[in-house]
Amino acid sequence: MEAQRPPVTRPAVDVVVPFRGSGAELEELRVRLGRLSLRPGDTLVVVDNTPGRDPPGGATGGQGGSSGDGGEGPGAGRGAGPGAVTMWAGERPTPGFARNRGAERGAGEWLVFIDADTDPAADLLDRYFEPAPAPATGLMAGGVIDEQVPAEGPAPARYAYLRGTLNQSRTLALGRWAFVQTANAACRRAAFEGVGGFREDIWPAEDADLTYRLREAGWEVERREHAAVVHHSRRTVRALIRQAAGHGAGCAWLDRTYPGSFPKRRRPGLVWWAVRAAAKGLAGAVRRRDRDEAVWAVFDPLWEVSFELGRSLSIERRPRGRPQ
Repeated sequence: MEAQRPPVTRPAVDVVVPFRGSGAELEELRVRLGRLSLRPGDTLVVVDNTPGRDPPGGATGGQGGSSGDGGEGPGAGRGAGPGAVTMWAGERPTPGFARNRGAERGAGEWLVFIDADTDPAADLLDRYFEPAPAPATGLMAGGVIDEQVPAEGPAPARYAYLRGTLNQSRTLALGRWAFVQTANAACRRAAFEGVGGFREDIWPAEDADLTYRLREAGWEVERREHAAVVHHSRRTVRALIRQAAGHGAGCAWLDRTYPGSFPKRRRPGLVWWAVRAAAKGLAGAVRRRDRDEAVWAVFDPLWEVSFELGRSLSIERRPRGRPQ
């Protein structure tokens, strides 16, 4: 019989999950989060960042509008479904705004941010503190695993799986400009509050911006690959293109704000290159009867083109009030 692992000693944690979507999707998220194991002192808040939705009780997130069990909060080992607090913060439709509002509700020593399109491991919070972070650590990068899509699955999702689109290794390997993706990240509250939290007027790129400001303030980054969530990949071509374009827009903003971080790639005849690369890759895939090779041949050039064209888009987001 396998020996039982001794309990991990860790501080209280406030989990914050920004959300945008339908009421049914919100309930489904709460069910998934119900598998997350919490201890006394931990909190879990889902921040509904959907513009125009009526907040619970007719109040905005800034006024403390929320819904939940109305009791004393989640108990030791209890699921987060009924005990999770849901608050509305749709005045500015950015994850940074939502995360900041959610962080303000708690007082835990650490904040854990996960995205709504992820499935966290039940013992995610314990895993973050095994081993304990160094005193100078302000930010920890949890593992982000692209969901395993079978070879015969939707082609855009299969490409994301093959590429490892949101794997932390992709952004942590960028040398001086490495950053932590807040699809799954833990931040020391003192560090978070010391730099003013997330920028609320941009989306995406707010996670890279936070990482750079924390480092500027003297905080260090640690990896916690074993504290993992599974990320649900985009399943349509349109969604994949929007994702790639968003990444491109975010990188362009970062390069303007932090010169030299993500310079524009000079690739003359980008579209022509993409067509040739796709044709060559597809020819090889047909010869070898390899669907994965065909998926890569089509979607990798499409990603690169969408990314570069996306650099012309703005990521700045203005506040939006509730409709009258």
